[in-house]
This record gives sequence, C-alpha cells and structure tokens, in this order.
Amino acid sequence: MPGRTGVHPALRSRQGRPTTRNVDATPFRFGLERVRELREHDEDRAREEFAASLTRRERDAAALHAASELVRQARDARLDGGTGPLTGQDLIAQQAWLERVEADRRKAELEVARRDGEIESRRQALGAAQQRREVVERLKERHRAQHQAADALRSAAALDEMALAIHRRREHP
Repeated sequence: MPGRTGVHPALRSRQGRPTTRNVDATPFRFGLERVRELREHDEDRAREEFAASLTRRERDAAALHAASELVRQARDARLDGGTGPLTGQDLIAQQAWLERVEADRRKAELEVARRDGEIESRRQALGAAQQRREVVERLKERHRAQHQAADALRSAAALDEMALAIHRRREHP
C-alpha cells in the first residue's frame, strides 16, 4: 500500500543508506573469488562430513551400550540358572549365547574406536579446510584494503587538482 509519497514501501530506499555510490570509487573485484567460493564449499562439505561422522559415532555408541546390556543380561541369566535344573544342552546353549553377545559387544567396541579415528580425521580435514579458506579471505581483505587506499589516493589527487584549479582561477582572473 503506497504511503503519503505514493511510493510503495518496498521500493523506498532505506534510511541512512546513500542512494548513489561514490562516483570516483571503482568497484572492487577480487580476482580469486572463484577460488574463495570453492574453498568455502570445501569447508562446508568438510563440516557436513564431520557432523555425519559424529552422528554415526553416537549411533554406534548406542549400539555398544545395547550390546553391553545384552552381555549383562546373558551373564545374569547364566548365574540365575532359570526356574529349574538345567541340562547339559541348556548350559551349552547359554554359553554359546553369552559368547555370541560378547563377540557382538567386541565388534561394537571396535566400531566405536574406528569411528573415533574417523572423527579425528574429519576434525583435522575440517581444520585444514578452514585454514585454506581463511588464507583466501585474508588475501581478499588485504586486496580490498589496497583497493580502497588506491581509490582514496585517486580521489585525493582529483580533489587536489580541483582545489589547485580553483586557486589558480582566483589568483589569475
């Protein structure tokens, strides 16, 4: 809905922001912008892989906990002896079950240890990707500062020339 000025609010310029840019300033273009974007993308991918490995590690830790609980239950069942006397076959079956769940627990422990190694390697890859991106970011900021300094020098020189020309006109009418 247009306001008092008849201009739609979305089309009005924001307060405090100039509607024109400095005419003397040349736009800054970073020559390695594509490289910076690629490094940023690599960092994002490394961050996602790190997060995924953390998720897998949590899942494997839960599986280890469940396997440890099964081992505890199998040991308790063997110690309780059930409701009545056990036959030789029952004892063999209980022992086989206990050995199987203990083997599953050992596999789960190995998987958690493997995931811990994977997490560490993903953490290092993420750190390296962050460093590579930050190097390009610092270079970009340095180039931007140099560009702004050069623009300021050009603007100062132009202003000096104008002031000198005005001074000469006043002195020599």
